[in-house]
Amino acid sequence: MTVTARQVVERIGAHVGVPWRERTVDEFLAGDPDAPVRGVAVTMMATLDVLRAAADRGLDLVVTHEPLYFDHHGASDATFAAEGDLVFAAKSEFVAEHGLVVFHLHDAWHDRRPDGVLTGVARALGWLGAERPGDDDVYDLPPTTLGALAAHVARALGARALRYVGDPDAPVSTVGVQPGFQGFERNRHLLARPDVDVVVIGEGHEWETGEYAADAVAAGLSAGLVVVGHVPSEQEGMAEAARWLAGLVPEVPVELVPAADPFRTVAGG
Repeated sequence: MTVTARQVVERIGAHVGVPWRERTVDEFLAGDPDAPVRGVAVTMMATLDVLRAAADRGLDLVVTHEPLYFDHHGASDATFAAEGDLVFAAKSEFVAEHGLVVFHLHDAWHDRRPDGVLTGVARALGWLGAERPGDDDVYDLPPTTLGALAAHVARALGARALRYVGDPDAPVSTVGVQPGFQGFERNRHLLARPDVDVVVIGEGHEWETGEYAADAVAAGLSAGLVVVGHVPSEQEGMAEAARWLAGLVPEVPVELVPAADPFRTVAGG
């Protein structure tokens, strides 16, 4: 039995549980959608290292949560090509030479209820079942400290460059979680809530979310902010997608190909 990349995507659309957005980034980014698939690589970010690992494993359909060429909407692809950008060229040539098909799965996985990324992250953190009914990104947890919470998040999500704002000894028990980059307004509204002690995000602008968090701590309105890093903040969400997709595509192997957290700290080497 064979299955094409297009048929895999059709199954995603039929079973994800939400309608495809009228305007969406969820589309094929490279390759022939009607090509037969030998295997599926699911990843948070289709870096060149991830593409190499997928090709080595014979996984020629890459389902990525983030864009292939550094622009959420793909609007810069033509500019990169026209400028002869060397990084773009190396990556696009590898995709073509190895016959890879790349599909962007972002909007539908977030639109799923509960959010597919948030579900995977909560599972990895051991917080499934602790979310507030009707408030899926807020978790009521046993009392701990900001420092202990940050250390747990770093270990559980494999974040090797996690940072946080606030006193490590500050007590916390109610945590808001916003993986990835959700923007200042969403970060701010969660940080400003009196019923939320600390907010865990993937990344944010330091002159916006970072400054606001520092001032919220100084004003005694928040215990702090934990900044995980974009890749580790959503990686477990795509592990969740890989487990789910494996049940929809029994004809071929479906594997998570993790993207490495690209950032290191000086102390961490």
